[in-house]
Amino acid sequence: MYKNLSRGYLLLLLLSPLNVKSEEFILILKDHLFYPSEIYVPANKKLKLLIENQDSTPEEFDSFDLNREKVLYPARQSVIYIGPLSPGRYEFFGEFSPNTARGVVIATEVTNADN
Repeated sequence: MYKNLSRGYLLLLLLSPLNVKSEEFILILKDHLFYPSEIYVPANKKLKLLIENQDSTPEEFDSFDLNREKVLYPARQSVIYIGPLSPGRYEFFGEFSPNTARGVVIATEVTNADN
């Protein structure tokens, strides 16, 4: 199937944005609280939130700011991709425990100290 493709074209496919890994951030849900409750992330990058629900009950990650919702099953890990985000604050909460399971993603510009 790929006989007629040049090596340069194959290299371009391998280096395409689809194969670029996103940065990963870990969130723990325990006792109906998110740890950490504030996550600082670089702005303008695609990000991966790895959420581990250590509770014995399900929770639903919900964020109007991030336009995401996902059921977090007990004693399991879930993945949510977000971004690229403009600099700012993006609140999230647990729909089943909205008074306790709360947090915020804070996207900031990355500065290079070498410049």
